Amino acid sequence: MMRRDAASAMLGMSVEVDEPGRAVVSMTVREDMLNGFAITHGGLVFALADTAFAIACNEDERVTVASGADITFLKSTGAGQVLTATAVRRAVSGRTGVYDVTVRDESDDVVAEVRGRSLITNRAVD
Repeated sequence: MMRRDAASAMLGMSVEVDEPGRAVVSMTVREDMLNGFAITHGGLVFALADTAFAIACNEDERVTVASGADITFLKSTGAGQVLTATAVRRAVSGRTGVYDVTVRDESDDVVAEVRGRSLITNRAVD
C-alpha cells in the first residue's frame, strides 16, 4: 500500500513500524505545512495519523478503509518539529474495527488523539 501512497510520500512521511494492528509513522513539519497562524495545519496532523491508522488496519490481503475518525488537537507545533503517529488496534468485530492513534512531537508531548473506525472490504490487495 505505501509503495503507491503518493500523498504520504509527498508529505515526507517515514514508516518506522509496520506490524499487524500497530504502526508508527513520522513526519518533519516543513514551512509549507503551516497555516495562516504559522502553526502546523490540522489537516496535515490528521493526514499523518490517518496514514498510521491505514497501515495498522491493513493486516492481511483484504483492503481495509476508514469508515470514520475523530481527532482532538491538544498542542500546536511548527516548522522543524518532528511528529510521530502511533496507531494501535483496539478491537475488530466482523468487518469493523476501532483504532487509536496518538500523535506526539519530538519532546514526547501529545499533539493529537485520533479514534479511527475501519471497514474491511471484499477487495483484495493488488
